[in-house]
Amino acid sequence: MTMLNKKTKVFYGIGDLGNALVNSAIQFFLMKFYTDAALILPSLAGNALLIGKIWDAVNDPLTGWFTDKTNSRFGKRRVFMIFGAVPLAISIALLWYVPKMDRIWTFVWIALTFMLFDTLWTLTNVPYYSLTSELTDDYDERSSLTTYRMVMAVPAYLIGAALTPAIVGLFALQRTGYAFIGIAYGAFCAVALLVSAAGIRERKGITITKPEASPFKSFKLAMKNRAFVWLCGTYFIVNLSFAFIKVLMAYYVEYQLLMKAETSLVMGLMLICVTASLPFWQWVSRKIDKGPAYGLGMLVGGLGVVLTYFLPHQSTGLIYPIAVLAGFGFSAQWIFPWAMVADVADYDLLETGQQRSGVYYGIWGLATKISEAIALAGVGWILTGFGYVPNVEQTPQALLGIRLFFGLIPAGIIFLSLPLLFKYPITRKKHAEVKAKLDAMKGTD
Repeated sequence: MTMLNKKTKVFYGIGDLGNALVNSAIQFFLMKFYTDAALILPSLAGNALLIGKIWDAVNDPLTGWFTDKTNSRFGKRRVFMIFGAVPLAISIALLWYVPKMDRIWTFVWIALTFMLFDTLWTLTNVPYYSLTSELTDDYDERSSLTTYRMVMAVPAYLIGAALTPAIVGLFALQRTGYAFIGIAYGAFCAVALLVSAAGIRERKGITITKPEASPFKSFKLAMKNRAFVWLCGTYFIVNLSFAFIKVLMAYYVEYQLLMKAETSLVMGLMLICVTASLPFWQWVSRKIDKGPAYGLGMLVGGLGVVLTYFLPHQSTGLIYPIAVLAGFGFSAQWIFPWAMVADVADYDLLETGQQRSGVYYGIWGLATKISEAIALAGVGWILTGFGYVPNVEQTPQALLGIRLFFGLIPAGIIFLSLPLLFKYPITRKKHAEVKAKLDAMKGTD
């Protein structure tokens, strides 16, 4: 059993500060930047982003396999954080800048800059997230490590969601404001990764592994892990719904509720509740298994979101208690999935004798990014199909599309996924049995 000191947990958490800031801005505002600032047709932007995400079919699992094979004096995972930080910052800046070109070249620019960003994001973040599994092998300690990370990351995520529109509003042109966001957030992300890499040390025994010679064989073996497929498929469904909510939230608050000036306040309140609720969900995870605890959080969050469908087309204070309820429930989304995938990797280690956390987190990243890409592209198609026009009062048809895909449909999908979470096969008891067998293999108690 590997128990971690607070210093290690804090430095590990620092690594996600920049990731959370950038990820939040992308999830909530990248599409809005394309449609309302760069004045790009929503469907064109959505299709370009989807094309960029197709690269993930190779990128994430390949990166995970490659990092599993890596050995260097800088470590197995840290080396990618160290040398990938600055290139990642540059790619983030390019993502928030679109030159004025015709439609074809605009499409190409969005697709290529998104592919560049996604490649460098994967190269730094798959190794970083793999450390959840490798810094400790304890069931509850992994939840604690993830909680430390999220307690630090969620406030940064809050800043990305709440302050991005405020910062952009300081500039005369939205395009200029978003360009500043790209430069500032990219630089912050690089510094956070470098500080984190400087403050943590990897367990030496983890580096002594010989993963499969072929990444495709590693991928195939990972997909034979029943618990992993169960978790990955369930998370894909939940995260797809969650991604639609995040992408459409700014549109919903501005156009359905006519509360553009309060966008930062609504998002900030929800994410403050996410942050404040993290210790509660960690406590729940010590009382019941992670799967049911995760499902309970999604149930509460889904109930909050479904209520938004029924709010009137006018400013209303009801959005604030709804944001509190949704933030409380969705806080579980920031803890359990990442801790659960670390447990899954132990089953593979028992069966194969190989530590392939990179492959698992690579495939996990693939599920995450594809779900978010579908949401980004889907929002583009939905807005175009329902007749959305930027920066004007929307038609009832356009508002219906925003309300449906922000509240009612995502909540319905979340509810349908709950049985898979409540029946998730890796329990604390079963993980303890696997851990005991692994300890016996190592000749430890």
